[in-house]
Amino acid sequence: MSDGELTDFLILRELDEPITEAELAAAGEQSGDALKALRDEGVGIRWVDSEVMTNETGDVTGTFCHYQAEDEAAVREHGERAGLPVTRVDRRGKPLDGE
Repeated sequence: MSDGELTDFLILRELDEPITEAELAAAGEQSGDALKALRDEGVGIRWVDSEVMTNETGDVTGTFCHYQAEDEAAVREHGERAGLPVTRVDRRGKPLDGE
């Protein structure tokens, strides 16, 4: 599967309890391992970037992630394998122009 055939998805990952930056780093490693395993199985999926949400004390409360994938099922399978919540998945629309 080529990158040209992948669809852009935005994923909201809300955490039940805040985590530390160190725990977030560990989750990132799990995510990378799950991505590699899926690609080794022929699944079209690629991480693009993520934005981290924090509370007033700096603990991580969730993320907004941008992935390219062959379908929504691939995004959800990645979350399952990585042990990451998948609160919501939407296709990415056109970016807004602005300041």
